[in-house]
Amino acid sequence: MRPALLVGCALTSLAIASPAMAQQLNEPQASISAPDAPVPASDDQIGFSADALEYDSNSDIVTASGAVQLLRDGNRLRADKVVWNRNSGKVEAIGNVSVTDPDGNIAYGDRFDVTDTLKDGLVDNILLVLQSGGRLAAATGTRTNGLYTLNRAAYTGCAVEDSKGCPKEPTWQINAVKVVYDPTRQRVTYTNANIELFGLPLIPLPGLSHPVGEGGGSGLMVPNLRYDRNNGFEVALPYYFKLAPNRDLTVTPHVYTDSLPMLETTFRHLYDRGAYQITGYATYGSRVATGDSSVGTPPAASQKDFRGYLDASGALQLTPEWSVDGSIRVASDRTFLRRYDINRDDRLRSTIGAQRIGQNSYFSLRGWAVQTLRAGDSQGQTPIALPVMDYRLRLKDPLLGGVLQLQANTLAITRTHGQDTQRAFSAAEWNLRTLTGMGQEVTFTGYLRGDVYHSSDNDLTPTASYAGEPGWQARGIAAAAVDMRWPFMGEAFGGVQRITPRIQIVAAPKLANLRLPNEDARAVDLEDSNLFALNRFAGYDRFEDSTRITYGLEYSLSLPDFSLQSIVGQSYRLNSRTSILPDGTGLSDRTSDIVGRTTIRYKDFISFTHRFRLDKDHLSVRRNELDATVGSRDTYAMVGYLRLNRNALAGLEDLQDREELRLGGRVQFARFWSVFGSTVIDLTDAKEDPLSMADGYEPVRHRLGIAYEDDCLTLGITWRRDYQANGDARKGNAFQLRLAFRNIGI
Repeated sequence: MRPALLVGCALTSLAIASPAMAQQLNEPQASISAPDAPVPASDDQIGFSADALEYDSNSDIVTASGAVQLLRDGNRLRADKVVWNRNSGKVEAIGNVSVTDPDGNIAYGDRFDVTDTLKDGLVDNILLVLQSGGRLAAATGTRTNGLYTLNRAAYTGCAVEDSKGCPKEPTWQINAVKVVYDPTRQRVTYTNANIELFGLPLIPLPGLSHPVGEGGGSGLMVPNLRYDRNNGFEVALPYYFKLAPNRDLTVTPHVYTDSLPMLETTFRHLYDRGAYQITGYATYGSRVATGDSSVGTPPAASQKDFRGYLDASGALQLTPEWSVDGSIRVASDRTFLRRYDINRDDRLRSTIGAQRIGQNSYFSLRGWAVQTLRAGDSQGQTPIALPVMDYRLRLKDPLLGGVLQLQANTLAITRTHGQDTQRAFSAAEWNLRTLTGMGQEVTFTGYLRGDVYHSSDNDLTPTASYAGEPGWQARGIAAAAVDMRWPFMGEAFGGVQRITPRIQIVAAPKLANLRLPNEDARAVDLEDSNLFALNRFAGYDRFEDSTRITYGLEYSLSLPDFSLQSIVGQSYRLNSRTSILPDGTGLSDRTSDIVGRTTIRYKDFISFTHRFRLDKDHLSVRRNELDATVGSRDTYAMVGYLRLNRNALAGLEDLQDREELRLGGRVQFARFWSVFGSTVIDLTDAKEDPLSMADGYEPVRHRLGIAYEDDCLTLGITWRRDYQANGDARKGNAFQLRLAFRNIGI
């Protein structure tokens, strides 16, 4: 089979040969063996070896033939034949010539004329393979003082062999009248350059210069082209400045046909104990205000003003235990990010914090502020939290055989047009885990906590159950729990299965929950993740004050390429007092709804997760959530579906019913080519949400594209359609061309 392969490669080489340049970028190079020439005693001497040697004493010319090797001052020359004129110092190498410089760059050619220092020379039909990656081919070339100058040359950073080892044309190459490569600066500079993609010439690139290798360097990056209804055609032309090995700056002008230009800058700094990054956008343009319900500001007509966005983040590791971090995210208005397609966040959070992580302790001091970008939302109702302190200490010595953890926590929330709340508490939690002689895993838990609250302007909170009573309030919490799991394991279906019944009893006295403000426990919903939690509220401001029993069953099956995990459970409240858990959570009655989750995995090909909640009375589906991925890395399909039918009271946060479908996928139809797409569809109608005006099928966003990706190029064209408008961020179509050249050092 080997002769057939060689013939196939030869035919391929003939098919793709081009007369424009004698030496081809995909020219196979001879393998370089370890030098046999003896290492000279000094840089002024030449190490020399050959199969045969002739010396003409009259002309003082040395002729060596057969595997000739010369070594001087880190430069190595190999050839079939070498003629050395000792009077002129000229060295002529003929046949399968290669010269390796001290940096590891290798120049190939049929004939070299070099000096006896092996540093400078002239060559026709040269192929220069760079040690840092990439290669250059040229009709003629010179090397002077380590600097390579090539005429009628081409450069590529792509592979020039296919998977069978046969030569192939590079995906892209840069052609130029003249190319200069400086190994010291690791930089290639072109004169009258243009780039070819798939053998087709693209745009000229006058004055092009770029680094090679992994070190990178300053230079112009590939432009970004896109079109949308908001700004028309867009050209973004980033320029990268390498300020130092650990600092860089990227400046990107964005030019639009239907809007004024925008400037984007990104500065990054990495140092021995941390890093930070600052990104900013700035422009002057028109916008449509969306209004602020807190101050009664109606949407305004279009107006011109400064528009921008700042995104900065950083972290510093002071000691192995102590670290500080922070971030700033702020926009000039609510539609800027979406108008210029920067991101689709509807809230921006700025943070600052310090933390210490010890072997048995944790301390955190933080603060954060949020800017809302949602149309009609009240910025005055958006909280500012400063400070937020949390300290936890796990005692080294066991108490009654169990682990005791102490906690102290404080929170201060301020609003410019809303309720202010301050909270402090201290808590102790004791856990003892033991195994019985019958294999039962039993965990005993004891919990004590004391809270102090102060709040003002409570009447400004729209939802009365969240406001609490103004002034100073206090609360004491006590809870105890016993949790028992009894796993049964055995062989099944060629693998191992485990069936685990689980039961938990939690007891807590009646608490004065509603007298206290509720800032962090508003979103509550019965799920498999909190079914056996001590407190099924998400935060600290509400604590479940009931005596209840929770029971469930866990099942798992593990096979060599397959796994299945499932859980189902329910709880029953033993006392008859009214619950503070609202309708729609699945926990408002004495008997809770039934919740469960099933996860299936088959190799890396199938991933399936299903979560559900069934009504306790008539088994109606209150929550139906599905996430599935089928396929390989190259070709796959994703499905996501969510339907919430909880019949929650209107006005409660994060409990509105909705129905949504998400689809996505990618199909690789050739080795490097693929098509991809995704869609989000709102299926909510009046049955799920009485306040919804949707008809049960409202597309939110579609995306479809085609992409090419190999070892040195990423090329993609994407179409996206948005169906929802917000202020001056209009709905409609957007098209984007993505082009990224790899191995070009930027």
